[in-house]
Amino acid sequence: MDPNAPHQNSFDAMLAATEPLDPITTAIVHPCDAPSLEGALAARDRTLITPILVGPQSRITAAAAEADLDISGLEIVDTEHSHDSAEASVRLVREGRAQALMKGALHTDEVMSAVVNKTTGLRTSRRMSHVFVLDVPTYPKPLLITDAAINIYPDLMAKADIVQNAIELAQALDVDIPKVAILSALETIYPKIPSTLEAAALCKMADRGQITGGILEGPLAFDNAISAKAAKTKGITSDVPGDADILVAPDLEAGNMIAKQLMYLAGADSAGLVLGARVPIMLTSRADGTLSRLVSAALAQLMVHHNLGKELM
Repeated sequence: MDPNAPHQNSFDAMLAATEPLDPITTAIVHPCDAPSLEGALAARDRTLITPILVGPQSRITAAAAEADLDISGLEIVDTEHSHDSAEASVRLVREGRAQALMKGALHTDEVMSAVVNKTTGLRTSRRMSHVFVLDVPTYPKPLLITDAAINIYPDLMAKADIVQNAIELAQALDVDIPKVAILSALETIYPKIPSTLEAAALCKMADRGQITGGILEGPLAFDNAISAKAAKTKGITSDVPGDADILVAPDLEAGNMIAKQLMYLAGADSAGLVLGARVPIMLTSRADGTLSRLVSAALAQLMVHHNLGKELM
């Protein structure tokens, strides 16, 4: 990748890619404040989603009235409280009435508790994980970072699922063969740093077909993953350094710090999804702006249509 290549706004391209697609029916979980409703309505207006508002009807209508938002014509599933909203939203998915979930004004733990329930949730054989998608001004293409929100200290097999989830999202973004950098503190195997061993094992798993669809390289330090010049200085020969599509962090703390540093020091715009459940989940936060909510909805729409396309093949 040419380090001097001009930056192109990747979020604009993602939104443009959704224009020919049908909106996906999305359960908005407990949208009892203005940001939740504004995000849902903005995504609806861009034909990204068809929202179903799931929460206490009186609180939803009061929040809409206070913010002067028109929610007439939107379906509302009335619930008693936030836990009930999460369970009702999951139930809509299980009944085939919703294709995605969008978090509203409740804690992430409440949503995920309903999602991971072993009997009434949305589990699959795949480990669930979160993927940040960043538009970094100093990087000429979208950069995916995982896992920075769900798995705290994932073991090797969990990391294999984390990698596979990210590869499939990158493919939904029209990256045919994503390049995956498995991060650690250095680029050589050092038994006292377990993440270097796991990085090497993940690469071998890809060689043996246990992880498919991407090119894996690791362990790599952050500079080697992002800069071809830094990798060349270290004598690393690979297609991934300097051209990574996906950065896989050794644990949640590292992933979260990488993503937040790029957002607040490099001016990156961010969006994200939880993958590995039956449907994509948008874990938007109160701090997220309209762009982040829109692009998260676009990611979910692209992912749903990508999966539908695979089912038809």
